Amino acid sequence: MSRGAVTASPPTTGGVIIASSTSGKEPRDTLNRERVLRAAMDLADESGIDSVTMRELGRRLHVEAASLYNHIAGKDDLLGGMADLAISEIDVPLEDVGWKAAMRRRALSERELFARHGWAARLIDSRDRRGPISLSYVDSALGLLIRAGFTPVVAADALLVLDSYIYGFERQRSTASLEDGLDGTEAAREILAAIPDGAYPFAARVAAEYAANPFDQEAAFAFGLDLILDGLERSLARR
Repeated sequence: MSRGAVTASPPTTGGVIIASSTSGKEPRDTLNRERVLRAAMDLADESGIDSVTMRELGRRLHVEAASLYNHIAGKDDLLGGMADLAISEIDVPLEDVGWKAAMRRRALSERELFARHGWAARLIDSRDRRGPISLSYVDSALGLLIRAGFTPVVAADALLVLDSYIYGFERQRSTASLEDGLDGTEAAREILAAIPDGAYPFAARVAAEYAANPFDQEAAFAFGLDLILDGLERSLARR
């Protein structure tokens, strides 16, 4: 999809001209649904999902907020459209790779999406997934598993387990990153300092380890992902 079309003269149908020129200059981009959604995503990236309002979007796009309703039915439609565009950025390889490599790439692509858009995991997780973009995405992932030999029920279970892990890991990461603005090493040192001598020996050992060696989130995520994918592979072999 394009981020918006540039036209040399006002269109006869569709679109709303944001600004036109009376001095021989090219008119500015037309306003369309995707351009509104992209602007909302940029705003959420910069200031958080709560900053996304029709008034602020109008200001950013240099139009009256009422003009946005030609393309967006309302706030719920806006959030749903943002979730759909975010989902469309996830890579689900369909050719030249096995199911395991494809599901790994899908999981890592979701992680990359969440790194680009810190709001995306919570928003996607909260939306109705019966729209065409969501269904196409789920259909592609299920197709990989079913074609590999998983039954439809097991494929659905596998996708549920994988998504629960991916989204759950992201929720914990996001929560931890917000606490006091500390990195993992500083947080571990504070936890270690708060544990009385001789108390909670195993928690103290882990905190001491991470106080000396920074927590590697990517390695931790890959560890859990490998456990799930290896388990699915063994399940498929037994079948």
